[in-house]
Amino acid sequence: MPSQPPIVLTFAASDPTGGAGLQADLLTLASMGCHPLSVVTALTVQDTRGVDDLLAIDSDWVIDQARKLLEDMPVAAFKLGVLGSVENITAIAEIISDYPEVPVIMDPVLASGRGDSLSSEDMIIAMRELIIPQTTVLTPNSMEARRLAEEDEDEDDPGLDECATRLVSLGCEFVLITGTHENTAEVINTLYGEEGIVRSDRWKRLPGSYHGSGCTLASAIAATMANGLDVPEAVREAQEYTWQALAHGFRPGMGQHLPDRFFWAREADGDGADGIENGREDS
Repeated sequence: MPSQPPIVLTFAASDPTGGAGLQADLLTLASMGCHPLSVVTALTVQDTRGVDDLLAIDSDWVIDQARKLLEDMPVAAFKLGVLGSVENITAIAEIISDYPEVPVIMDPVLASGRGDSLSSEDMIIAMRELIIPQTTVLTPNSMEARRLAEEDEDEDDPGLDECATRLVSLGCEFVLITGTHENTAEVINTLYGEEGIVRSDRWKRLPGSYHGSGCTLASAIAATMANGLDVPEAVREAQEYTWQALAHGFRPGMGQHLPDRFFWAREADGDGADGIENGREDS
């Protein structure tokens, strides 16, 4: 019998556009050589322009979905996205605590690209207290990092280095803060650990707006770790995959572009890989 692909279990909300959420996770994991398992945490009404509504799945259903899978198949990594409710966060935290040897990659999705809220303040508190302490790699964008690290409503926006320090102090091993929302010529993504900056990678800023870039990146990290890479190298490889998926993205509707997660299966049109900026690693 041929060897089986590594298995990754994702907890996420369904996105009927296929651009983000559960569908983005499945596409990315499959594209990167993993077999994806999925637990639906919420249903959404959305298109490429934004999210109109969200219905959280009952937490008992979330538990039953996950337990049934985990009793049957070995999992090499967990990937977490939109979790839907405080009850789901509590349930998922208990589930992953039973598998401390399995890495947890969390994309703390707090809002859609249009700004539609996907996480309440109570959910953010529950993430900070229950999920982040069990997380191997947390992947907030700069806006999410500031909100998750905020200690006082009246506090001025802390710097990203300080945000990372606070998030690591909550118990997660690594924080990858992405710089898409920062006013910089290049997109600068920085990986932090207990000792500070582990690596910093710069990428050519692409034109347009993309739906599902964060889901793609976090799932790609889960895939590379499931395939045996350590965190710094997994993060670097996942960034390159994500940049290529965005560079080959397409706009099927009236809103954001969608990443092409199977870009490698089609002929490159134009400069594609030639346009990539090599990452720069800082020790």
